[in-house]
Amino acid sequence: MNETSPSPVIVVTGAARRVGAEIARQLHAAGARLVLHYRRSAEEADRLAATLDEARPGSAWTWCGDLGCDGVPEALADAALDHFGRIDGLVNNASSFFPTPLGTIDRAAWDDLVGSNLKGPLFLSQALADELRARRGAIVNIVDIHAERPLRNYPLYSVAKAGLAGLTRALALELAPEVRVNGVAPGPIEWPEDGQFPAAEREQIVRHTLLQREGSPADIARTVRFLMFDAPYVTGQILAVDGGRSAHL
Repeated sequence: MNETSPSPVIVVTGAARRVGAEIARQLHAAGARLVLHYRRSAEEADRLAATLDEARPGSAWTWCGDLGCDGVPEALADAALDHFGRIDGLVNNASSFFPTPLGTIDRAAWDDLVGSNLKGPLFLSQALADELRARRGAIVNIVDIHAERPLRNYPLYSVAKAGLAGLTRALALELAPEVRVNGVAPGPIEWPEDGQFPAAEREQIVRHTLLQREGSPADIARTVRFLMFDAPYVTGQILAVDGGRSAHL
């Protein structure tokens, strides 16, 4: 991020709820204007934008779309540039997450998991590349510790996140020296809301974490804020924010 840029504009995908919303709040507190992308959570996105605008009028704008669909990332890039006139940063946070045991994987699961976790970030980054170069901006991708250590029964998700990890390093190479590209790999931060992980399994995961506790969305958001604003000599890196879980998986 160019430290001399006044009131930078950052696109945050999947920004309406959970970790994405906290990332948006942290970046907004640092002075950024925000494009809040969402896919289904219109009410939450509008409520977050209203709260941010109340603190600083005109500082947040929402946009809806499925980034896994052809042409949608490019449409978001064009709309964001039309609205704010500049883009200084991108946080690729939007992600689907559900199990796909081998033998059950179908085209719909492929389109959803690969579309949200890899295809969308790739084409959105490509669509914003020239603008980010001009602004000497930054990209932060929300990866996962299971990009390197796959999660049983989640092979397709793990592969998609592995692709995003590779994309992070590839974009750092392709967009250097103007644009920094880094990733954050969360551990146990927020559990899925659909009961994918029963209480006993959650407890086992936390016990396997060196700090013996769950993290919070703020842990991820503070790291994104650091990589976006305060790490001018860091690029091509993926920082695990997982309480030490990946140290001995």
